[in-house]
Amino acid sequence: MTTASRTTENRTIRRSDHTAIRYTVSGPAGGPTLALVHGWACDRSDFDAVTGHLPENYRVLAIDLAGHGESWSTRDVWTMQEFARDVAAVLESESVDSAVVAGHSLGGAVAVEVGRLLPGTVTHVIALDSLHYLSLFPVQSDEQTDAMLHTFRADFPAAVRGLVEGGSPAGTDPALIDAYFERMAAVRQPAGLRSIEGLVRWDMDAALRETRQPITVFAIRDLLAQEAIDRYADRLAIVPVELGSHHFPVEAPEATARLLAGVVEAERRRA
Repeated sequence: MTTASRTTENRTIRRSDHTAIRYTVSGPAGGPTLALVHGWACDRSDFDAVTGHLPENYRVLAIDLAGHGESWSTRDVWTMQEFARDVAAVLESESVDSAVVAGHSLGGAVAVEVGRLLPGTVTHVIALDSLHYLSLFPVQSDEQTDAMLHTFRADFPAAVRGLVEGGSPAGTDPALIDAYFERMAAVRQPAGLRSIEGLVRWDMDAALRETRQPITVFAIRDLLAQEAIDRYADRLAIVPVELGSHHFPVEAPEATARLLAGVVEAERRRA
């Protein structure tokens, strides 16, 4: 499924005076559209290798969220809903009338909000090791939220290290853990701190109630708790995978492309 002949182009869409979103588009304009949204403190390059393994006829949009990668913003709002408006602006700019939206980690929350924002455009939401972490995604109490945010404000690098290690199953190469930590700890501010605050304050349960599209979660088996399965089995199609760590799209791009293409093809058959 490799696509050595796939052509890519980097584009920018300005939402307003305060935000410019950079993204990469590849594949024919008439092909099935797949929008890819990276995780917190990462960027669209996480999907470079994945894109190369997708079918040539797919229209692939890999998007840098505001304050990440090559996108910039001076805005004051860093909620999942506002990130979804970034993605929606790209879809509108590309005249997309039907798309599957896939997000990794925080990007999974953004993908849900894109589905809620564009019910007539988004046909399926894919969460890549996202939505099943009960300490991050379901709405937390004020005390829990304040405690988590305090750890980031008090010692940002230590909090980032904790996130990376928490997403690394036993046996993960320590050098890989260090590489993820160094990259994510260098996230630009205020986007880094404000967007993690936006995530922990996100009301996932309310969002799921209002999102009509099917949602498939590809979750690292060793990081998936039975409690999450029990809580969300009636709303999320949770599929355990064994592809490495929380950052498996980077570590296993060909297998990730197969998972994504499987959902896209199922939607095409259903249409």
